[in-house]
Amino acid sequence: MNQITLVQAILLSIMALVVGIDMYLEFLFIFRPIIVSTLTGLILGDLRIGLITGALVELSFAGLTPVGGTQPPNPVLAAIMAPVIAHTSGIGANGALGLALPFSFLMQYIILFYYSSFSLFIPKLTAYAKKGEIKKYTRLACLTVMIVGITYAIIVFLCAYMAQEPMRILVDIMPGWLTNGFEVAGGILPAVGFAILLRMQFKIEYTPYLILGFLLASFLQFGNLLPVALAGAAIAMYQFFEEYKKIKAPASGRANLEYVEEDYSNGI
Repeated sequence: MNQITLVQAILLSIMALVVGIDMYLEFLFIFRPIIVSTLTGLILGDLRIGLITGALVELSFAGLTPVGGTQPPNPVLAAIMAPVIAHTSGIGANGALGLALPFSFLMQYIILFYYSSFSLFIPKLTAYAKKGEIKKYTRLACLTVMIVGITYAIIVFLCAYMAQEPMRILVDIMPGWLTNGFEVAGGILPAVGFAILLRMQFKIEYTPYLILGFLLASFLQFGNLLPVALAGAAIAMYQFFEEYKKIKAPASGRANLEYVEEDYSNGI
C-alpha cells in the first residue's frame, strides 16, 4: 500500500486536464486508456501496474463508443483510477478495474449533464456565426471544452488524493468473497469489451483468423503474447498487400487498354 502525495495528485490533475481536452479535440490522441494508465503509473512511480491496468481498461472499453447524445461509461476516469486504486490499496489489477467503474459512471453522468447544459450556448454561437464574429465564436466554443477539461482535473484530484484514505479503508473492510467478486468481474470485463468490438466488426470470412489467434494464444506456450501479436501483424500485412494488388490490377489493365486503343486509332 502506498500514499499519493500532493505533488503526484497535482500532476495527475494536470494530466487529466490535458487528456480530457484531447478526448474531444483529438489533437494528440493520448486519451486512450492504455496511454492514460501508463502515464498514471509513471506519475505514481509504478509503471508496471500502469501498463497492466491500462491493457485491462483498454480491452474493457474497446467496443464502447459514444453515438450521438449517448455516452458510455467514461474510459479516462477508469484508466486513471484503476492504477491509483491498485497503487494505494494493494489490490490486484482485476479488482482495481472493478472498483474503478463507479468513478467511470460518475464522469459519465457529469458529461451527460454538460451535453444538456451546453445546449444553452447554441443560440449565442448561432448569432456569432451569422454575424461572422469568428473570434467570439471560437472563444465560446473553446470555453465549453475548457469547462470539461477543468472538471476532469477537479474530479481526479478529489478522487485520487482526497478519497484515497476512504478507498483504502473500504478495501480493507471488504469481505473476501466481495474482493474475489471484484477480481472476477475485472477479469471478465476485458472479454466483454472485446466481444462487443467483435460484434460490430466481425465478418464470417474472418473466422479462420479468429480460430488461428485462439489456437496461438491458448495452446502454444509463450512467455507473453508478443509472438501472437507479431503473427497477427504479419497476416494483416499480407492481406493488405493482396487486396492492394487486386485494386491496382484493374486500373493498370484499363490503362493498357487505353494505350492499345490509341495505337490502333493511328491505323498502324
